[in-house]
Amino acid sequence: MILKKWLAFGGGVGIQIAGPKGAESLHISAVRVRPNGARVRGGFTIEDFPHRPAAEWGADYTAFSKKLQLRGVPAVVLLPRHEVIVRLLALPGVSQKDLDTAVRFQLEGLHPYNEDDVYFSWTRLGRTSAVLVAIARKDTVDRYAALFEEAGIKVRLFTCSAAAIYSALRLYGTAPSGEVLAWDSTDSRSDSEPRPQGSGRAIESLEMYGESAARPAFSASFDVEPSRARALAAAEMRADPTLEAKPLAEVLGANPPLPYAAALLSACPSRALPLNLLPPERREFTSPWRWALPSALALLVLLIAGGFAALPRYERRQYLATLQAQIAQISPQAARSAQLDKQIETVRRRTEFLDDFRRQSKSNIDAVAELTRILPPPTWLNLTEISPRQILIAGETDQAEPLLKTLDASPLFESSEFQGAPLRTSVAWVFRIRTNRKGARP
Repeated sequence: MILKKWLAFGGGVGIQIAGPKGAESLHISAVRVRPNGARVRGGFTIEDFPHRPAAEWGADYTAFSKKLQLRGVPAVVLLPRHEVIVRLLALPGVSQKDLDTAVRFQLEGLHPYNEDDVYFSWTRLGRTSAVLVAIARKDTVDRYAALFEEAGIKVRLFTCSAAAIYSALRLYGTAPSGEVLAWDSTDSRSDSEPRPQGSGRAIESLEMYGESAARPAFSASFDVEPSRARALAAAEMRADPTLEAKPLAEVLGANPPLPYAAALLSACPSRALPLNLLPPERREFTSPWRWALPSALALLVLLIAGGFAALPRYERRQYLATLQAQIAQISPQAARSAQLDKQIETVRRRTEFLDDFRRQSKSNIDAVAELTRILPPPTWLNLTEISPRQILIAGETDQAEPLLKTLDASPLFESSEFQGAPLRTSVAWVFRIRTNRKGARP
């Protein structure tokens, strides 16, 4: 974790596409990331960018990035929440090499579009079995990508707010402790779409983000009252009902929060979830020289850590050699002791077997004697099968019906029953009875 913290170094630009459909705005933030924290360096908003000349707002962006010495740094763009379908799949037991096949197998049921009309991307969340999947229509992604290309803005990735928030919360290598529930206001409807009403006023659309044991990453947009939205989100996450929903700006420590989260991913791309809806041929990458200083710092940290680790090495070797010598002295006695234990266990098992056999033999003889006593002539047996728990007898008698009561009255037998109805012959009744032995061990 310490090494990841010291590698958090760089500057980046994040862009959030937000606003009513057809009149979206670009909310732009620039950050500087250092091991001791991240700081917002500036930001601005481009209103209604689809209906403005791309060269015009592209020049504004270029001037902004040049002023902050971030020109040429590819930006991270958050697509509008209403343009992205976010799904969380649970795929326990699926290996990394089979994960793509497993996701593609379920992809058709995750969106309402034709397979050829969408871009999709997925990523496993840490070491869990949860897989975050983002899906967007091709024409939407291509339209935004073409506008950014026309404006001359380099873009590293198109992603969703859930992936950006999840990555931003782990920028320095540590995950949030406990459950997380955050909200941010958004408005993804066009002016022609109806707005639900409540208490005589328009209900604000809220985007909810959360993390819980059941849902490692949760993202949804609600057009209901804030209290209702938070209750629905907590229920969907199976989180503690008393979990407090905090503003996303408070959770991330910056306002506006979503462009800030995207800028963190631009500054430290190695911390970003590889959830990218931008086609590979349109992705921009920075020069590897931007990692020269972080790499040098990391190398310095490793050298210092290696020096501290080498100091006690001699003492550890001496201590290990002493332990090994003592182990070598005691090993023969330990092996002999283990062998004696095995021999004792073998003798004990044989003794128990002989004792059980002796007891069982006496018990069987007693059972035969008891049958002889309680079944006097003219009853006679032509079959006697004795097991540890039951006895099966078969034979002939002048009266079969009283036999069950006679057997159950004995102190050695119980729960006697005919194995089929007795048969009447010309001279006697043929019977077959199974009886349980009292006190028999299972």
